[in-house]
Amino acid sequence: MTADFTNISGLQLKEGLEEIIMEIIEASLKYEGISEEAEISVTIVNDSDIRKINNAHRNIDSATDVLSFPMIDFEKGEKPPEKGLYILGDIIISIETAIKQAEEYGHSIEREIGFLTAHSMLHLMGYDHMEPSEEREMFKKQEEILNSAGLFR
Repeated sequence: MTADFTNISGLQLKEGLEEIIMEIIEASLKYEGISEEAEISVTIVNDSDIRKINNAHRNIDSATDVLSFPMIDFEKGEKPPEKGLYILGDIIISIETAIKQAEEYGHSIEREIGFLTAHSMLHLMGYDHMEPSEEREMFKKQEEILNSAGLFR
């Protein structure tokens, strides 16, 4: 697995957050049985930047916690080719929103960043939560991925 990690938020990240992101990416790939020949880009931004990106790509003029931009269009559960390196996609996380949500939900920033990463990885692997049944499935998978990494509620 190759992960390109960039922090352009203007904020100093708490020590260990980059490692948690990488651990959750690996755990997500393993959980879905996808080879580690994947390339993922992770960018940490501030609320202003994610608002601009959200507006440009989704026509929603507000900050959000995480955005996912898959590079492979496959159905959930479908696996990418076994041979060769493939670009899975981009994850963009607002550290400012993540900090607020961690406080709001009463858990650590590590848990929140782990959750956002698992959520985004599932989107990159074809999952969505537009329907109640899809949402239940996706949230169950997120919890199992987080639990496998020791990031319990």
